[in-house]
Amino acid sequence: MTRAIIQGLALFLLPFVLFALYLVIRRRNPLIWSHWSDQSTWLTIAGLSFVVMSLVATALLAEHETGAYVPTRVENGRVIPGHFE
Repeated sequence: MTRAIIQGLALFLLPFVLFALYLVIRRRNPLIWSHWSDQSTWLTIAGLSFVVMSLVATALLAEHETGAYVPTRVENGRVIPGHFE
């Protein structure tokens, strides 16, 4: 769960990081709010669209298991890992 949250947060912050890099390349201070105020709406929309596109891609491209899940269990002192049947 933590990995999914970190990946979503990274995808959301990607446009902001790229815009900050753009400001540095243009020799402008990325810490001044006036450089960000006009672009903040578009950067937010871009970040949210990256997150939504990643969720849609995961839903469409991930393997879908069929059958019932058998949880991990111990039989005769051996651990039998969980699997789908």
